[in-house]
Amino acid sequence: MDKIISLNEKINSFVWGAFTLSLFLFVGIFFTLRLKGIQFKKAKLIINKTLLSLFKKQTRTSFGKHTLSQFGSLSTALAATIGTGSIVGVATALAIGGSGSIFWMWISAFLGMGTAYAENVLGILYRTRNQCGKITGGSYFYIEKGMKAKPLAKLFALFCVFASFGMGNMAQGNSISASLFQSFHLPRICCGVVLFIFILAVMLGGAQRTQKVCEFIVPFMTVFFMAGAVIILIIKRERLLSEFLSIFKNAFCVRSAAGGLAGAGIKKAVSVGIRRGVFSNEAGLGSTVSVHSSSNIKEPVEQGFWGIFEVFVDTMVVCTVTALVILVSGTPLMVDEGAEIVVRAFESGFGSFGGYFVSVSIVLFALATLIGWSFIGENAFCYLFPRVKNRVYKILFCIFVYLGAVSSLEFVWQISDTFNGLMAIPNLITLLVLSKEVVNETNRYFNKNTG
Repeated sequence: MDKIISLNEKINSFVWGAFTLSLFLFVGIFFTLRLKGIQFKKAKLIINKTLLSLFKKQTRTSFGKHTLSQFGSLSTALAATIGTGSIVGVATALAIGGSGSIFWMWISAFLGMGTAYAENVLGILYRTRNQCGKITGGSYFYIEKGMKAKPLAKLFALFCVFASFGMGNMAQGNSISASLFQSFHLPRICCGVVLFIFILAVMLGGAQRTQKVCEFIVPFMTVFFMAGAVIILIIKRERLLSEFLSIFKNAFCVRSAAGGLAGAGIKKAVSVGIRRGVFSNEAGLGSTVSVHSSSNIKEPVEQGFWGIFEVFVDTMVVCTVTALVILVSGTPLMVDEGAEIVVRAFESGFGSFGGYFVSVSIVLFALATLIGWSFIGENAFCYLFPRVKNRVYKILFCIFVYLGAVSSLEFVWQISDTFNGLMAIPNLITLLVLSKEVVNETNRYFNKNTG
């Protein structure tokens, strides 16, 4: 085991080293420039085609009942991305990189919007019907068909399946059982059994049941957490402006142990902010493309708008509010106390109830991630093994949920981190190779709708 851990650390240091982080930034800048700042320039249209469209009557396309609604695909994608990283991950980023890391998280998100847009455009362009008549898609399809690299597509799908069992499964099950045990003294085994039954029931209901559960849990958990956070911000409003401004100030002038290390402090803030931003919104990983590709939208560009909206909600809204709550609370930031930092921040306004509030929030966010990743992992599994019944994956997924709930998982977090990075590299390279198709599709859409 020690040798495996050592090997994983070496792979992880390369996968999430300067090359990959630079590649994330380069791809984001590349698409932002080639698409002429679409996430900024077309902000009004994007809001109209995403958020405001949820209040309009949606019509079912010719794809039929096997597709997800626009709200359903968004909810399922957000279920996978808005996880515990939006709570604990933000606290860790602040502890390591200071308040300035949030600025770089924003930069990562704004650039990531261009990347997420490109992913979803290609996801719609290359989606297909499987032997059961179900519309299916994912990054592996545009890697296979667009790049003409089927072995690489299979490798990507394999990494995706591994990530679904790790970060998207066992790690989330562990977070749920740990939170419930610490706050409510519920035995981990009981939590594991309940999670096994619940997740299996959702998965056996297929995409439509997954969609319905996500449509309920994602808005509820987001409103629940945001309402509590806003209350804290109101209570601590006298510190809000100064702490908000500190994000900009410390982005370029980070505190450090000695004045001569200021440059190193800035480097750390940039690195941590970008990395945590990627972990949070997953733009560039290619993980949620299979969800967006299952939407009933016909226009690739309009599905690309949903990718931009997803990144905005995850990072610019949820992560930002979490960071501000921690900052205005004045909670001491210790690197190894991610969850405890958030608990103390909410306790500063809610008293002892703050711990319960954070525990319930973590449970909801982790549960949503479990459901979202069950959909992503199943699609990747079906791509890898088209002749194997998907029920095999469903049962395996639920077994791993139970194991995660009753086990200690420090190594699972570490190795899952590596698989996420291994997914990102082929996906980002493919996006660059197929960028002309994204640009052409974008131009076609706007010429059609403005001509």
